[in-house]
Amino acid sequence: MTFPGYFKPADVVIPASFFLYKVEFKRSHCYDQDVAYYAHSALAVVSSVLYQSLGYTKLGYAGNTEPQFIVPSCIAIKESAKVGDQAQRRMMKGVDDLDFYIGDEAVDKPSYSTKWPIRHGIVEDWDLMERFMEQIIFKYLRAEPEDHYFLLTEPPLNTPENREYTAEIMFESFNVPGLYIAVQAVLALAASWTSRQVGERTLTGTVIDSGDGVTHVIPVAEGYVIGSCIKHIPIAGRDITYFTQQLLREREVGIPPEQSLETAKAVKERFSYVCPDLVKEFNKYDTDGSKWIKQYTGINAISKKEFTIDVGYERFLGPEIFFHPEFANPDFTQPISEVVDEVIQNCPIDVRRPLYKNIVLSGGSTMFRDFGRRLQRDLKRTVDARLKMSEELSGGKLKSPASKP
Repeated sequence: MTFPGYFKPADVVIPASFFLYKVEFKRSHCYDQDVAYYAHSALAVVSSVLYQSLGYTKLGYAGNTEPQFIVPSCIAIKESAKVGDQAQRRMMKGVDDLDFYIGDEAVDKPSYSTKWPIRHGIVEDWDLMERFMEQIIFKYLRAEPEDHYFLLTEPPLNTPENREYTAEIMFESFNVPGLYIAVQAVLALAASWTSRQVGERTLTGTVIDSGDGVTHVIPVAEGYVIGSCIKHIPIAGRDITYFTQQLLREREVGIPPEQSLETAKAVKERFSYVCPDLVKEFNKYDTDGSKWIKQYTGINAISKKEFTIDVGYERFLGPEIFFHPEFANPDFTQPISEVVDEVIQNCPIDVRRPLYKNIVLSGGSTMFRDFGRRLQRDLKRTVDARLKMSEELSGGKLKSPASKP
């Protein structure tokens, strides 16, 4: 299906280019996505964009640099286990179907049961997902779906059944005139074009997509995803939050128990960064703690009193689980740099060079300060070590670019 005019993903794209050993990094700020919905205008109707993920949903209008709304991807519903007359319960069920909230309103409803329809990038509850989509289209976006073509992006390795069910909802429930489903990694590569010259634009590259619930390393060759080489990493933003929460619990006693997860998330988003060397970073905090330790101030939800905690090692230990995943998950010990190298090495040999040359960072969990620089350095070390070994095994007949005079 072809859409009229040029489709531009509504993302803020900030380049983060590094050139070392022919490995180039680009950053595509596609946020922490797992499932996304883009809408393109039909005829003269204004374009609209819906971007849904495990953590947040971003919606607005196509062509804008920023979304108009960012709401949590959750829905609050009434759950009751009451027994009574069957007809009465049936009537109440119809009323309860209309009694729900989404987004920030859902988070602020303690008497309701809060549900998250998307888990690890896959929709788990289609009934709740349909109600959620209805609200964000009509209540927030205030758009008529019959007047818009929709471009939907899906997570890698999405099943055909999920794709068909999504299309069924869009056509039968919302009566959209046209629908196209694309892999998010391809759109992330296209979003990185704004930081390139026209002649340098390509749809070949390696996309590291890390959101709130899942991380994937996805190789793309000329716009086609090499599905057999995709790798899944069981480390993402939520794991960093849980790990930070655990560190704070072991050291800080002033955090209200019911706010420990919220506090850990705030600490992660405000203060966390990726350090170049773990041992040196510990020494920095031990020798001059006043310079590096930050203070976080929160408000107790019950007593309404302020509480203050010191944030030290947690600043760099949280994101460090990308490079030392055994800190948080003993069953997975492979650093993200080795996963990226393994993915590219499993690809056909004729596309490995452009895959190394164009590495795109996508998702909220890749936005930690110096994340790209650390990943580039570790990946360069891995590739250099393999080239050096090849040079030694060849008896000096093969020379790596780094060893040439």
